[in-house]
Amino acid sequence: MERYDVVIVGGGPAGLAAALGARRAGAKTLLVEREARLGGILKQCIHDGFGLLRFGERLSGCEYAHRYIEMLRGCGAQTALLTFVSRIEKSGEGFVLTLVGREGLRKVEARALVLSTGCRERTARQVSIHGTRPAGVLTAGTAQHYINRMGEMPARRCVILGSGDIGLIMARRLTLEGAQVLGVYEAKPTPSGLSRNISQCLEDFGIPLYTSHTVTRVSGKERLERVTVAEVDARMRPMPGTEQELECDSLILSVGLIPENELAEALGVPLDARTKGPLCDQSYMTLVPGVFVCGNALHVNDLVDYVSESGEAAGAAAARYVPAACGLAEVSADGGFGYVVPQRIDTTKPAGKTTFFFRSLAERGKTRVRMLADGRELCKKTYMQLKPPEMERMVVDLSGAGLHAGSRLTFVMEEADT
Repeated sequence: MERYDVVIVGGGPAGLAAALGARRAGAKTLLVEREARLGGILKQCIHDGFGLLRFGERLSGCEYAHRYIEMLRGCGAQTALLTFVSRIEKSGEGFVLTLVGREGLRKVEARALVLSTGCRERTARQVSIHGTRPAGVLTAGTAQHYINRMGEMPARRCVILGSGDIGLIMARRLTLEGAQVLGVYEAKPTPSGLSRNISQCLEDFGIPLYTSHTVTRVSGKERLERVTVAEVDARMRPMPGTEQELECDSLILSVGLIPENELAEALGVPLDARTKGPLCDQSYMTLVPGVFVCGNALHVNDLVDYVSESGEAAGAAAARYVPAACGLAEVSADGGFGYVVPQRIDTTKPAGKTTFFFRSLAERGKTRVRMLADGRELCKKTYMQLKPPEMERMVVDLSGAGLHAGSRLTFVMEEADT
């Protein structure tokens, strides 16, 4: 049986960075990817805006992935493409993975695992759209794949449900390719995508955005013929009498992403109900020793630069992993937060600067975020505004916090003085 220090599952941007981080830390590393090429979703992202933080340049998703692939080729990590992980078993102080690829079935052993499995899009059935099942109802990522990788036009006259970033980008892309985008409909009272994408993808092209609206029904025989849209109330329930029918041949869905964590669940890794990803400590190790997580499998990130940051850190931590007892301090937040990551701090690991990511639960003006260690203020930072679609990053020095097993770190939001 082949033996590795670190096996990484998933060859998207997080997995590429994790493999690079593990190899730079001296670990014998295997990167497993189910597709024929590395890069994950970046392979179909031909728009720019990637790499401003990591490389100081404005790259396309394809260019960003290519840079990491080239760095990976030069570092000595092994890769297994067109390979699926069918099973992971705990074995002593390591793990045994059953892999299925072109050469058949094989087993490998790893001292540590990094799960970089990314996320998937919600479908029409997951958001309770009623009606028939015609062709022409597809996710924004699928539409992007058709246009950018296959050269096929999936729509001529379309409606987009959901104002997530992929949906906004596809509204622009479809318009540039000659399609008519009737509008972007969002059930929430505020957009779900980044402000820059609202401006660059909708406003610059005259594409209307309808908040507090949703699609309630699709109609058509073989191909979609029309959708029914309606206003929603404060609880996002359709309001009778507000229905309107729109003739179209396609409905593009951008209604949220779900971290892919079936392998984590099979290993008994506890998940956070808010992020839908694993609970982890400051080194991105989950509550199952030796299992690390990074990128969108942990929580959905706005920027690929942050995905790579967590990947490199998780890979390096997995390379250094030695089975040992840990003492966990819990991280919690008040009701103003959507979530905070990481959710635990291992007090047996060297204390130092730790990066926390968080989202606010609602739009806020000037806001002060305070961090308390067992009730004592450790640090604070003021933000001019907070929006749920825009993830925030806060670096905290924990070296003087005096944390121990059972300690509690608490994040608090409060209105800042004007």
